[in-house]
Amino acid sequence: MKRWAVLVVVLYFLILISLTAPLILVGFYPTETVQNALEAFSGWIYWAGLGVMVVGQAVMLLVPVELSFGRPPTRRSVLWPILASGLMVGILGVGAAMSIGEFIRKEEVVDKAFPWLALPVLWAVWTLIFARATRDKAPMDAVTRQCRYLLKGSILELLVAVPTHIVARARDYCCAGFSTFLGIAFGVSVMLFSFGPGVFFLFAARWKRLHPEGM
Repeated sequence: MKRWAVLVVVLYFLILISLTAPLILVGFYPTETVQNALEAFSGWIYWAGLGVMVVGQAVMLLVPVELSFGRPPTRRSVLWPILASGLMVGILGVGAAMSIGEFIRKEEVVDKAFPWLALPVLWAVWTLIFARATRDKAPMDAVTRQCRYLLKGSILELLVAVPTHIVARARDYCCAGFSTFLGIAFGVSVMLFSFGPGVFFLFAARWKRLHPEGM
């Protein structure tokens, strides 16, 4: 089962990599070129952000892996997915704030301090919310509920970011739509993130049917 979990994490990593350039090209069509889109891979910020998402995905699989082995998850192992879910909602909140900020201020706000300063606050608040909401739930139900919240939150994020990006792209200022584009990127990344544990559960269920003696 650990190998299946690693496979899910690797697939998530490859999907994010493969979607990066196409998303940039679509988001800034027709001014963006393939060469410019590929330049995103040369920035350390891109790889740092990608690393956070991939590590978060691995953490979300901690409880499902233990359950697949029939091991009762400890409080510490349950805490890690709660922290990861809180961080992902915080990222969605930052993306929404940047999208709305660019729409209102008519300038990109990705370099402003406020959206990023809000991240630790949102992370802490949503970690507490998830901890209280899943306190009396079974570990599998807790992870499933967190993924459901993340999926709904990412959809809401895209409903905010996509229209504001369209409006921002119609304005004539430097890097028009970059903040709103980040909002879209965050929404897509967290949406895919929320499917990870679900995909692993499908793998685990299939494995149990094929190898009942090994479980």
